[in-house]
Amino acid sequence: MHVEDLRLTFPGSEKRMFNDVSLSINEGEKVLLLGPSGCGKSTLLHVLSGVIPRSVDVPMRAESIDVSDSFGYVFQDPDSQFCMPFVDEELAFVLENLRTPREEMKGEIRRLLSEVGLELDDPHTEISTLSGGMKQKLAIASALALRPDTLFLDEPTSLLDEGSTKSVWKTLKEICLDKTLVIVEHKLDHVLNIIDRIILFDSNGTIMADGAKEWILKHYKETLKTLGVWYPGAWEEYLSSRQMREIPSFGPVIARMEHFKGFIQKNEKIHLPHASIRKGEWIAITGRNGAGKSTLLHSLMKFIYTSGTYEINGIQMKGKKIPQECAFVFQNPELQFVTHTVYDESAYSYRLKNLNEESVERNVHELLQRFNLCSFKEHHPYSLSLGQKRRLSVAASIVPKKEILLLDEPTFGQDAHNTFELIEMLLELQREGVTILMVTHDVSIIQHFATRIWTIEKGRLVQDVDVEVVRSEAL
Repeated sequence: MHVEDLRLTFPGSEKRMFNDVSLSINEGEKVLLLGPSGCGKSTLLHVLSGVIPRSVDVPMRAESIDVSDSFGYVFQDPDSQFCMPFVDEELAFVLENLRTPREEMKGEIRRLLSEVGLELDDPHTEISTLSGGMKQKLAIASALALRPDTLFLDEPTSLLDEGSTKSVWKTLKEICLDKTLVIVEHKLDHVLNIIDRIILFDSNGTIMADGAKEWILKHYKETLKTLGVWYPGAWEEYLSSRQMREIPSFGPVIARMEHFKGFIQKNEKIHLPHASIRKGEWIAITGRNGAGKSTLLHSLMKFIYTSGTYEINGIQMKGKKIPQECAFVFQNPELQFVTHTVYDESAYSYRLKNLNEESVERNVHELLQRFNLCSFKEHHPYSLSLGQKRRLSVAASIVPKKEILLLDEPTFGQDAHNTFELIEMLLELQREGVTILMVTHDVSIIQHFATRIWTIEKGRLVQDVDVEVVRSEAL
């Protein structure tokens, strides 16, 4: 496949996404598209696959373009590619189009689910009830079901736990030996043993380097740092550049749960037999995909029906009223956008405080600068890349300065620069006394920044440990 002199501009945007970009990918190559968040990697996948302009009408021009006739696509947001309401029906839809005999479908569906590690008691499960990570596995299974010659993978494991991430990439490596792979992925450690070539982009979508992975990583390491993208050893260098972190002193208990449960359609989905939260803590919530981590946060926000004791500052949280002491960042950032521009989304909470427009403008400018979104202030939030949407959702959520900040996978889809910026911002909030509860699979965040770890298994809090105790026992 190839594209020559590609130019593309999204409607309503003054910024051209690509300016005469040309590249070719040979049959059987395994290629990683690498660049900072928002540089156009996902858009290029859409072009190379023909999604743009065949399915999505975007103004573009190219001297020549040749796309694959046989391809599978795993989108950054798995919800955007499902056609059917149930897991087995989604896979059956693909198999029917391949004219798979009906008597073979049940076995083929179970094989595909097993291949990606999606464990379900019954394949006839509603997709809407799956966790984000489980949906990613289903999206991968649907793409593999096509038996394509080319696979386009856009952050296919961003919501998966560490074990599932390793398993999925191992599966892809084994079954895609003869396939062409074009990958967008921030977790480089898991793809470097699969890919043979890296195409490196700057923030404007211009190709800066294109070559064998070893050559790019060796000769462009400083460029990778400058661009703020992930590279081997990025975490280690960031941690070594910081001063030794002081163990924060925590305040009094501000939240307490006893036999606290969350329900979806009258079914118990999460249970905390006993838990308490102190002011200024950073609690990492971990567990396998589908364990109930996001449901726990939804329960604490009273988005779903709950029972048992749940107190904040000694006051029982009753009924369906959202606790005013809590701010929340969804796993899917689009769920919380309420305005039509990035600027207005950032200004929303400031305006609720009845600030004059001059103060609002000053605060919003500082906020957008901090989250690298200034050049997108007039864009609709839905038009941003997933990484930019995530940053906007976090930025808008921290404005009210609530006592407790609940974050559901806030670093997925983020490049290194924005991940480290977010961590520094959260540390600043923690120093100011804000309590952080973060669902995350990032081992580095858990090990180096969390003060406590909650482990969720099968909808139950099974472990609550102090990170300092774990570190001291490891020495």
